[in-house]
Amino acid sequence: MAVIKKKTWPELFGEIVAGRKTFYLRINDFEIADGDTLVLEEWDPKTKLYTGRTIEKKVGYVFKFKPEGLTFNDPKEVKEKGLQIISLL
Repeated sequence: MAVIKKKTWPELFGEIVAGRKTFYLRINDFEIADGDTLVLEEWDPKTKLYTGRTIEKKVGYVFKFKPEGLTFNDPKEVKEKGLQIISLL
């Protein structure tokens, strides 16, 4: 099982820490699989620095897809790489 580190914005980080957000939607630009550990590192886009807060979550299930017509992220990147929904346990 792999350990994958990714930065995340404070609003999303807070929702995950509070237990309200149990999934993670990201561009499919990295390998991740069921059973891996996702280490989320809080990143402040205003200061462009990591805050030092981290949380580790075990990945329960990864669902990858390439939806057409989405209006967030770069449409070229979404079309090329697709998206993935990551269930957090």
